[in-house]
Amino acid sequence: MIKNICCIGAGYVGGPTMAVIAQKCPHIKVTVVDLNENRIAAWNDADVENIPIYEPGLSAVVAEARGRNLFFSTDVDKAIDEADMIFISVNTPTKTYGVGKGMAADLKYIELCARQIARVAKNDKIVVEKSTLPVRTASAIKEILEHTGNGVQFQILSNPEFLAEGTAIADLFAPDRVLIGGDTTVEGQKAIQTLVDVYAHWVPKDKILTTNVWSSELSKLTANAFLAQRVSSINSLSELCEKTGADVNEVAKAIGLDSRIGSKFLKASVGFGGSCFQKDILNLVYIAKSYGLHEVADYWEQVVIMNDHQKRRFATNIIKTLYNTVSGKNITFLGWAFKKDTNDTRESAAIYVADDLLSEQAIIRVYDPKVSEDQIQYDLNYLATRSSVQNAQGVQVLQDPYVACKDVHAIAVLTEWDEFKTYDWQRIYDGMLKPAFVFDGRNLLNRSELEAIGFTYYAIGN
Repeated sequence: MIKNICCIGAGYVGGPTMAVIAQKCPHIKVTVVDLNENRIAAWNDADVENIPIYEPGLSAVVAEARGRNLFFSTDVDKAIDEADMIFISVNTPTKTYGVGKGMAADLKYIELCARQIARVAKNDKIVVEKSTLPVRTASAIKEILEHTGNGVQFQILSNPEFLAEGTAIADLFAPDRVLIGGDTTVEGQKAIQTLVDVYAHWVPKDKILTTNVWSSELSKLTANAFLAQRVSSINSLSELCEKTGADVNEVAKAIGLDSRIGSKFLKASVGFGGSCFQKDILNLVYIAKSYGLHEVADYWEQVVIMNDHQKRRFATNIIKTLYNTVSGKNITFLGWAFKKDTNDTRESAAIYVADDLLSEQAIIRVYDPKVSEDQIQYDLNYLATRSSVQNAQGVQVLQDPYVACKDVHAIAVLTEWDEFKTYDWQRIYDGMLKPAFVFDGRNLLNRSELEAIGFTYYAIGN
């Protein structure tokens, strides 16, 4: 029986996942470790509302388990030494250098974790891949661990996350499935069962799927690729709708009622963002190319190409509508996070739309209820284009949406925060420069109501 779990990585996956395991398994000590001292300090903040990740329901889970059997620490070696089971939940960004640049996953943090585990471990461990990884990464981890020469035995499991940010806690409480992959050996099957027994404290056993480790690793990439494909598919049709007079929302509803298709992930938008979709598709593309499967690679790469096109097209539409120039014009962004109910901004469409408008010398104001000014400035500087670096300091971040929208030429809705639907849009219209434009990149607002007030309204596919 597992008594001690360690998770290396206190980010968007490791933090919430371990918090729920600790809540549901009070007999297991769960320690989340990270080298980022500020992040760990935030997880340990006396005011649980100040934890570093905003996710509905997460603070309540942390408040219940923290200090009882949930701990956050920077002492990685101690946590590894004490653990029976070690989850690796570190970042696996797309490589920005060398072979595979722009497509392959950068596994340097995974390798560092494996080497640290190999150095510290004095007794047998189960090591669980929680990060999204390329197929056959487990074999690389196993090779590093098995060449320590200290006689410790390791079993490597793949347990990919299928969380949607904004609903992560609900997804953890009642998952569609829990996927666990491991070796087909007797020892491998015992390790799989050990992790099954942890999840079985709250997840029905018919929702726990076991496979070989390679199928588990590939299933995660495939799931994200399929979901992103649906988004790009409806977004490609949104452009056709705008040309033909069709309404993309009506088209999506009509096809979504087909039980073979379903309605999920058919909402046209300015494009998908987040840490997973683009990264995982590019990883899939790279794997296909490495095996010489160029037609397969081209097929999936088109999903990313379509997503990039949609973001550029949204910015271009703003420029064209504002009389082909936004130089010196004030444009307010409502929303910066890549989706509602999260403070995660990775690959958010807002970053790229802002960069395009900044390159045209627009003046950008931003209001987001959960994203800090420091994060917005970081995002623009990280993008590192000439326009973003030169103009990032000129982006103004405001804490009041009505102040943010006063005396501006246009508003662009970039995140589907529910609160935007509740605003006094008459008051916003009265405070704007005329004509007043709304560019709804999330199909969030009511077109007829806004046009009745006096707005000129543009939405994706409408």
